[in-house]
Amino acid sequence: MKTKGLTTKERLAIRRVKMPELDAGQRNRNFQEVNLGLTENQAILEAQRCVQCKSKPCVGGCPVQIEIPQFINAIAEGDFSTAAFILQRDNALPAVCGRVCPQEIQCEAHCVLGQKGEPVAIGYLERFAADWALFHDSKPTVKEIPSLSKKNVAIIGCGPAGLTAAAELAVKGHAVTIFEALHDTGGVLRYGIPEFRLPKSIIDIEVSRLVNLGVVIECNVVVGKTVTISMLREEFDAIFVANGAGLPILLAIPGENLKGVYSANEYLTRVNLMGAGQSSDCATPIIRGNHVVVIGGGNTAMDCVRVARRLGADRAMLVYRRSEAEMPARIEEIKHAKEEGIEVIILTSPIEVLGDENGWTKGLRCQKMKLGEPDTSGRRKPVPIEGEIFDLDADVVINAVGTGANPLLTASEPELKLNKWKNIEVNGCGATSLDGVFAGGDIVRGGATVILAMGDGKQAASAMHDFLMNPRPCLSSPLSSDTQ
Repeated sequence: MKTKGLTTKERLAIRRVKMPELDAGQRNRNFQEVNLGLTENQAILEAQRCVQCKSKPCVGGCPVQIEIPQFINAIAEGDFSTAAFILQRDNALPAVCGRVCPQEIQCEAHCVLGQKGEPVAIGYLERFAADWALFHDSKPTVKEIPSLSKKNVAIIGCGPAGLTAAAELAVKGHAVTIFEALHDTGGVLRYGIPEFRLPKSIIDIEVSRLVNLGVVIECNVVVGKTVTISMLREEFDAIFVANGAGLPILLAIPGENLKGVYSANEYLTRVNLMGAGQSSDCATPIIRGNHVVVIGGGNTAMDCVRVARRLGADRAMLVYRRSEAEMPARIEEIKHAKEEGIEVIILTSPIEVLGDENGWTKGLRCQKMKLGEPDTSGRRKPVPIEGEIFDLDADVVINAVGTGANPLLTASEPELKLNKWKNIEVNGCGATSLDGVFAGGDIVRGGATVILAMGDGKQAASAMHDFLMNPRPCLSSPLSSDTQ
């Protein structure tokens, strides 16, 4: 295969490769990964589409600033080891990002090829290079870790922000300890994202790379309960808070407390972290449901309804109050869900969960909506259509409308400044109102994406390194007010 010397015209003539997928009729009853990854030849062909433009707008669209043209050029030349090295140098979790990042609104949205056609499949290539490194000898991520700085850093939360900060600080020579409340690593990557989108083995391998850098991970430590931030400040030179946003936002409709109603967090945690419903000997129970309704339109809602289908629901439905064009879920996830038999019921809002005489869920009463003028989010506001009310049969209803900050940690530290949503306020460097305490990810932003959380972790790690080694240049910046 010709890998060098292609003209721009020849590159533009190559059509974007398609990601091989597991057949929808086969996958909708199991948890096997849906996307199967590119072959070496497919990856080289797709990488040859990149015209290596000097301005590199794709890098500007990446929250962790991966040198995208560099690693794509390495793939185009068949040098997969160098491609993996570039990725791992800039990104602690490349195999994760290659699977769950919304590239279509980040790096790929800035690709110049997308102005007149389809952008380079950066996400597919990222996954390819990262996966290749998992099964081959590749160049080390860092040439040499500097001698230990004798500075101790505590990181609260083992999700994408915490893991990224840990990797960045470890390679700078600091001793890093991560405190995780759950019994396993990965945070939202493990409990929130199903196996068919992100296999747990991928998380394990990427976390093990951090452990090999010397990062210590202590699970089953609930900061705010087991220990407090004040206690950690006595032992550590700096702290990064990245405990996520795990408190469900309630629907505030009648029947919300009926048996058979789950929050998305509880439902996904039972299945993803504890294996509920996936084997007959699992100790964690779950109500499978024959008719399941999921409320929401984001990726979490998509995950819930696709899990319900895999657990045996004959009718798995998604109820969303706006149109499909306003859905925040990734286009690929919506496509996959429909292929798997999911019913997407748009312009519909829940008004009551219906129950039987024993307190079990039996249905969902809904209000038909229409689109009005745009609201503060920029999306057209849903408006009720008078008299258009109908019922859906449902033995399980899952609330996936969003999450907020869990107050357990913040309530234990009254000096930590919060915004009106109870998220932690930070300045431009990620520094909080407490000296030496930084924060990032969903506890600052509210519910966001994996890659934005990783960007926060990378930025905060840089500021923390400055804080540890020099005077405190970042702490003079004003705190942000409303970050959500």
